[in-house]
Amino acid sequence: MNKHINLSEEAGRCLFCENAPCSAACHSGDPARAIRAIRFGNEKIAARWMAPCSDEDLKAAESACIHYDFPLRLREIAKSLPEAPKSQEKPSLAVDFCGIKCENPFFLASSAVCTNYEMVANAFRAGWAGVYYKTICLQDIREVSPRFDAVKNLNGSFAGFRNMEQLSENPVETDLDILRRLKKDFPDKVVIASIMGQHHDEWIKLAKMMEDIGVDAVELNYSCPQMGISGMGSDVGQNDELVTYYTAFVKQAVKIPVIAKMTPNISSMRRVSTAAHFAGADGLSAINTIKSITMSDEAAVSGKLTVSGLSGKAVKPIALRFIHEMSSDKLMPGLQLSGIGGIETWKDALEFLQLGCNNLQVCTAIMEYGYRIIDDLVDGLGNYMLEKGIGSLDEIIGSRVGDFLLPPSLDRDTVVYPVFNTSSCIGCGRCYISCRDGGHQAIEFGPERHPRLLGAKCVGCHLCRLVCPTGAISISKRVPKRK
Repeated sequence: MNKHINLSEEAGRCLFCENAPCSAACHSGDPARAIRAIRFGNEKIAARWMAPCSDEDLKAAESACIHYDFPLRLREIAKSLPEAPKSQEKPSLAVDFCGIKCENPFFLASSAVCTNYEMVANAFRAGWAGVYYKTICLQDIREVSPRFDAVKNLNGSFAGFRNMEQLSENPVETDLDILRRLKKDFPDKVVIASIMGQHHDEWIKLAKMMEDIGVDAVELNYSCPQMGISGMGSDVGQNDELVTYYTAFVKQAVKIPVIAKMTPNISSMRRVSTAAHFAGADGLSAINTIKSITMSDEAAVSGKLTVSGLSGKAVKPIALRFIHEMSSDKLMPGLQLSGIGGIETWKDALEFLQLGCNNLQVCTAIMEYGYRIIDDLVDGLGNYMLEKGIGSLDEIIGSRVGDFLLPPSLDRDTVVYPVFNTSSCIGCGRCYISCRDGGHQAIEFGPERHPRLLGAKCVGCHLCRLVCPTGAISISKRVPKRK
């Protein structure tokens, strides 16, 4: 066994094939499912699908692996996995959002992942609790081609995803029929209609149409960053008077919950979020995509480029900042929040829950990997709760809102030094290079190829720990700074 195999790195090489040939060749387990568990943060339980596999099965699976260079090292992965915990009944992930009972907090975000009946039905069957159906309007929507672009990591996965999509291209009656059928065929799932009007009469008309067909709630899209029509999308979401105006009109017109979707294309969300809250919104969702530019020639439309929306992992820290801004606002106690922006693994989901969200929306990760990621979102969150002895999501929601301080209030009298684990270190010298060229020159690296910390120079910035490819650098106890 190669003791230095990096499970996350190896799983990251997987192409996540449809009807994975590796699992088809393995008669006693499901290596593809195990690899997916590792990739989406469930390394601790991945052996559940890999342990039944014999060495011969895994050898056959490696031979069947589709790859552009060399097959995944499935036998080494199997030997490196921790033993799977015994199966236990997991806590319920049921949650209440705006008075609506949800089997779990995971919903499809209003986007390309939910544009017709078959797509949403497939997602519901896979385990998603609900959908914010792609935004419906009364205008004629004509999309461009191509409409997507991506900023990629070195392994080809999306670091950020840019899209130029606007709203549903379906005729309104078609979308109404789809929503009606979804609610009839999946009564235990939550169907939320996202709508966008150009003036208050349209907002009211659309909201009433949605209520009449039996949807559970409406989401008011104040945030689309690439609308080609003036006075719609993020033009509204940046104007607290319009947000107040339209939200109040819709609230007076319907009895179902009303959720206002906030734009991140603004310096602070406080004015518009409190405007929506005081106008009667039952909940707020954030964030939509961030106005951005990519310059790929392949993504140009007839040779021309435009400003459009960025989503995916790159926007998660920004989304969390806006979520915290709203959840910590004392003017909005008990605020119901739906979090959006870069949710890919259960660990991402946990962060949004801890900052006060009781509903979560996913788009980009589905576009890259499919509806199947719901398995690991649910498994991971359930296993975390089981390990921590947490009985319900209510114990998690908002649990870390109070951990944040303004920079001047942070502890500046103590330090945490990095600790080097020589048994895990492979002697690559990445820590030394980064500390030398981007840190405080606090690491020595000699011919023996083992780093040595120069304590007198180290300031505890932890750049070295972040760049270490093998996780060989950990954290010491916090101690007072040297005088």
